[in-house]
Amino acid sequence: MSDDEYDLPADAKQYVDTETFEQILEMDDGDPDRDFSKGLVEGFFEQAENTFDNMDTDLQNKNLLGLSALGHFLKGSSATLGIYKVRDHCEKIQNWGAMKDATGLKPLPDEETALKLIAEIIPEMKEDYDSAKNWLEKYFQSNPLAPEE
Repeated sequence: MSDDEYDLPADAKQYVDTETFEQILEMDDGDPDRDFSKGLVEGFFEQAENTFDNMDTDLQNKNLLGLSALGHFLKGSSATLGIYKVRDHCEKIQNWGAMKDATGLKPLPDEETALKLIAEIIPEMKEDYDSAKNWLEKYFQSNPLAPEE
């Protein structure tokens, strides 16, 4: 599959893994309204925003296990859509919440270190999410499937 097959804009790679995203678009199976892929993306937006609220609460409450679980949860759904920057941030949150370094291989020295790292990355993750969300909304507004002749 190529970027041309679904007419992805040149900037697509800044926001999504194009191969993964094209696989999602393929599931529309010719539907000019793109109901399937739009539904997945809209569901992800709602899920992500709820998860961000829960992360903020868990961070305030210093709930590292909760943060780790939320990171794991959102990592999976962002990976499914190819929203790789959010996925990568979530993986770090998952690992730090489990008191491990960003790679998940080495232990962190203390809970305060983990909380500090998570507190620093959450705003970055939200910013990357907002950028991807804006791109996806524009993509779906301007790229309905062309009717087949």
